[in-house]
Amino acid sequence: MMKQIRIFGFAASLVLFTVLLTAGCAERAGQAPQNKVEPREQPSAPKLALKLAAGDSTTYRITRQNDKSVEWQGPDEGKPKQFTGGHTGSRIEMTFTQQIQSTDDKGNAAAKITIKGLKYLTRIKDQVVLDFDSSKEKDLGSPLGKLIGQSYTIELTASGQVSKVIDAAGARAAVQGDSQVHKTAANLLSDDTIKEMHTVSALPPADKDQARPGQSWSSIESFSFDLMGAKSYEKIYTLKEIGKKQNHQIATALMKAVPSAAMAKELHKEQGTPVMSNMFDNTETYSGELKLDLTDGKVNYWREELTIEWMIADPSSKPDEQPAALKMAATRLHSVERVD
Repeated sequence: MMKQIRIFGFAASLVLFTVLLTAGCAERAGQAPQNKVEPREQPSAPKLALKLAAGDSTTYRITRQNDKSVEWQGPDEGKPKQFTGGHTGSRIEMTFTQQIQSTDDKGNAAAKITIKGLKYLTRIKDQVVLDFDSSKEKDLGSPLGKLIGQSYTIELTASGQVSKVIDAAGARAAVQGDSQVHKTAANLLSDDTIKEMHTVSALPPADKDQARPGQSWSSIESFSFDLMGAKSYEKIYTLKEIGKKQNHQIATALMKAVPSAAMAKELHKEQGTPVMSNMFDNTETYSGELKLDLTDGKVNYWREELTIEWMIADPSSKPDEQPAALKMAATRLHSVERVD
């Protein structure tokens, strides 16, 4: 009976995975970071926070990749005719200046973001459906080209949180339209996307922002993977060292993530446990690195990458045959690099 169930699951996966590749890419499940720090900070420990001063301007490059793939593993003659695999997803690179316009008595800053450059690549089943590069003059006539030079204003905290989008009306008006590319440009200016782009979730919370090498802090991050369900992780950052570069103190912290069982249980209650997730073996890695300039109070480099694979073998394969299997993979990448 169990073998029959797994055979049915393998056959159903062939159809469902083809559908998954045409659906939208999995996104974060919308959980706000829940930060905590251990052990208690000491007064003499360095402050791991942004320094927000009116008039200050910095240029950054953000890269975000959201990819999923389905691959047939086994003899080609055994691959069903209806099965199609490949990669589906998007990669965004945005270069922008961040100018601090003012600060309030709580230490929050109004930061003006001006888009200087943009690359946007989208694929569906290995077919490129959108390839925009603002460095190419021929691409500037695209609705995405109208984003170059546009600005919006956010409220930024010293702990790296975007507490709100103050004003993005002008930029949004510039990309109004009914085409799919217009909608892609507009989505880059949605409140949720702006907050995801500019929040630095690697920093500890405001009341726990001092740490010495060896000390750690953590936050919760959740993702949704369509029919494969939701995953929740506790991201644990540990301050590795504080070094010097050109008379600047640079703090380096490394991140390793572990599954958060408590949060996953809550997500399953909200979404229901997908049938598909119980049929697969999976492996996952989620790691990151932060380099914070303590002298300037700016992020020099920050990268987080999640890779996860699900595998299911065809239980009807004969012992003397190369076994057939399906592999689905997903990647989520977010990186920030200081350009000047």
